[in-house]
Amino acid sequence: MQLTATKLPGVFLVDVDRLEDERGFFARTWCTRELAEHGISMTVAQANVSANPRPGTLRGLHYQAAPHEETKLVRCTRGAIYDVVVDLRPDSPTCGQWLGVELWAASYQQLLVPGGCAHGFLTLAPHTDVSYLMSACYEPSAARGLRWNDPAIGVRWPVRPQLISAKDLNYPDWQPPATRRPALPAELLSASVH
Repeated sequence: MQLTATKLPGVFLVDVDRLEDERGFFARTWCTRELAEHGISMTVAQANVSANPRPGTLRGLHYQAAPHEETKLVRCTRGAIYDVVVDLRPDSPTCGQWLGVELWAASYQQLLVPGGCAHGFLTLAPHTDVSYLMSACYEPSAARGLRWNDPAIGVRWPVRPQLISAKDLNYPDWQPPATRRPALPAELLSASVH
């Protein structure tokens, strides 16, 4: 595995070393030891797959709030995606900045997304599947998101999304850490006022 740093600290493009012969090829897509050599300590707690029949399907931008942050290793296993990471870590020099890369199945390239970052993707081809290895299990009470077109972030998607869930469409505007108000517990947000 070869890891290439990006402009966002802790976000890496991961390329596999292919051993090819007349049968095809073999490649390692996960290795704890090789990740540790780059200062990455990740235990896989959950594996997910996303199947997307239509091009222009947008999922995200999702993250889990502290203390349930999750690191993700994302790979497109069929089709192609525009994969986006937004740095939300308050102490990061790139907080509020985003990175977008194309991942397609034939390349076997992966994107490592550290905890504290939002992640989402836009499908660029029909019948696109995405696989994720996650460092933490999904915690519904910690689930958060950024709207795909939040002007404070300014992600430049390569094509206009055609299919987005109602939940993803209705995330509030992002507030930079200096202006952020403390989050209310989920039970208070859903409680009715009398």
